[in-house]
Parts: sequence; structure tokens; C-alpha cells
Amino acid sequence: MRAVTWHGRADVRVDTVPDPVITEPTDVIVEVTSSGICGSDLHLIEVMAPFMTVGDVMGHEPMGIVREVGPEVTEVKPGDRVVVPFNISCGTCWTCSQGLQSQCETTQNREQGFGASLFGYTKLYGQVPGGQAEYLRVPFGNTLPIKVPEGPADDRFVYLSDVLPTAWQAVQYAGIPKDGTVLVLGLGPIGDMACRVAMHLGAKQVFASDVVPERLARARARGVTVIESTRQEDVVQAVRDATAGRGPDSVIDAVGMEAHGSPLASLAQKATAVVPDAIMEKVMQVAGVDRLAALNTAIEAVRRGGTISLSGVYGGATDPLPLMRMFDKQIQLRMGQANVWRWVPDILPLLTDDDPLGVDGFATHHVPLADAREAYMNFREKKDGHVKVLLKP
Repeated sequence: MRAVTWHGRADVRVDTVPDPVITEPTDVIVEVTSSGICGSDLHLIEVMAPFMTVGDVMGHEPMGIVREVGPEVTEVKPGDRVVVPFNISCGTCWTCSQGLQSQCETTQNREQGFGASLFGYTKLYGQVPGGQAEYLRVPFGNTLPIKVPEGPADDRFVYLSDVLPTAWQAVQYAGIPKDGTVLVLGLGPIGDMACRVAMHLGAKQVFASDVVPERLARARARGVTVIESTRQEDVVQAVRDATAGRGPDSVIDAVGMEAHGSPLASLAQKATAVVPDAIMEKVMQVAGVDRLAALNTAIEAVRRGGTISLSGVYGGATDPLPLMRMFDKQIQLRMGQANVWRWVPDILPLLTDDDPLGVDGFATHHVPLADAREAYMNFREKKDGHVKVLLKP
């Protein structure tokens, strides 16, 4: 089959790789019909490159048609249409029963000290072949795939794999009070969708900060109050002016390690390109390598007693935090990989003909799998209005 594979920093290719096969009695094989490119995929060809291996199949936002099932699979059958969550969870262990599928005890990567395995990600998360491919082996066929109805185009459902539950959890973790205010930092796919979810769930006013014109236009068209800057002083002043000097009740950091800021962290990120992987792996597991500009903006912007929700990915083990400032402002902080199945019952009923979250028009580009290399680079450079890309095998 054809699949998007990792070959190094800023280097993805479409290669021919072996077809996946049933290896466990509860496996299913899915023929992929759509698969998104995620902002965290870009981390794999940048700062997280030391944890990758040449030939790794990428992608963690797939959906498709079940083509083969293992002998113990009873909940799906060949021909069923399914979305595949990005985190690989058994659905039956203690953490899964607590709605913490991203911490699944069955697929935890204990040797690495990390949580549940992820499709198409690093060796820290199991190095499981991903879904930017023609076919995908999906374990836990009775509990992991999300069955969706026939009829609407893939765009209606594919975001259940990651974008929708990640944005939904970001808003839930933000704890926005009834008729409250929220600031979203970053209007990439997660930030954009978080704005939509916050408005749908009743936020009185949603602010968002970015500098990419196409992203700002999308958010503005849906009623978001946009701030055309990412400079901390500009963002903080704008939200304080609009909230009686206090700042918003909640801030969602949808930027993470992409943020510009610390020169030392920038140097550490660039070092991943020249320092041998074995050395850089150790450095990243014991050092702070993130640019914390977005998080520092969140800390400064949020009102006293407010909440910060982190959905942007950070990769440093000892990133410095201004704990005195956070303690003094009585800030609440929540974060973590989205627990996809925790939120599916809340989200799936919204994926109706009314389309309140605007998923049908959410993708800006639909690209053949064969053109994935160019699509990655365009998305990385934010060219030609690339906000959300769906690959079509």
C-alpha cells in the first residue's frame, strides 16, 4: 500500500509499504478514506524528530471502511464506516472506565514513562503505524472504532478522530463560567474549533489571538473577537480593555511549542537538527526545550482566579514556569491529551444536518495522498490559506 512515511527533519515521503494484517483476534483492518494532517504531525518533522525512525508511517486522524475483522470482533463488521481515535485505548481498563482513555493502562508506554499509545507518533507513544495510508490496522475492534452513519461526506465525521474531542476537552477544561469570557491563543485547527465549541456551549464572548489573515478571517466570520497580534503586551491589553481590566475568565493555549519566544528554547529546538538523535533524546527528556511565549501570555492575560487550559503540545521535561506569579493570581491549570471516547457521546449528536460547529466547511484543502509531501510543506508554511488539510488515499 501507499503511505506517508517519515524520513527526517522536514522530510516526509509517500512510499510503498507492506499492507497491515490481523495480528490479534480483536484487530480490524480499515480502508482509509480520509486522514487529516495535524499540527502535532509537524512536530515530528521538527523538534520531536529525535524520537522518530526512518520509515515510520505517520498520521493519527483517520476514518474509513472496515474491510477485515479478527475472529473475536463482534461490534463492527466489514463494510461499516468508522472513525479511528488518535489515542489507542482498550476501553475496558480502570483508566478508560474513568474517561481517561489517553492514559489507558493496557497501552501505556511504561518503559518510556508515557501514557497510552498513539497512532503514527513517536517511540515515546508506541511507534504504532499511522493512518495517512491506504489501510490501517486498528486494535480493540470491539471498543476503539467509532461507528458513524452512511450518507454525509467524510468531513462530517473525520474530526471525531482528534480535532473535535481535543477542542471540546480544551473548552471543558477551561471551566468557562456561564456567560463567561475566554481567550483562545492560536487559530490553527484546534484553536479555531475551540472557539466554535466555546460559543456553542454558551460563552458570552470569545477572543482569539493570531496573525495569519486566513485564520483570523475564519474566526471573525463566526463571531469571534479577533486580536491581530501574538505579542504578549498587545494581547493582554486588548482583553483587559474588554473585560473591565480583569482579563478573561479562561484562556485556552492552542499553540504549545510552536510559539516564538525564549532564545534558549529556540536554540534547543534547532539543535534537534544537528545533534545526534541518541543524545537529543536524553536532552529533551531532562531539559526545557519549549518556547513558552503562549503559556506566559495565558498566565498574564487570565483574570485572577481564572483557569488556563492547555491543548497545545509541549515537549520539554523541565520547562520553567513562573510559579510565584501563578500562585499569586490563584490560577487553575488543566492539560493533557484528549480522551476521545470520553467526549464522543457529547459531540456525535451535533454532527447533524444543522452542523452547528461548521465541520462541513472546516477543511481548507482536500489533497490526494500522493501529494502529501507538498501538503505538509504548505501547511507548515501556512501557504495559500492552508488551515486544515485532509488527505484522500
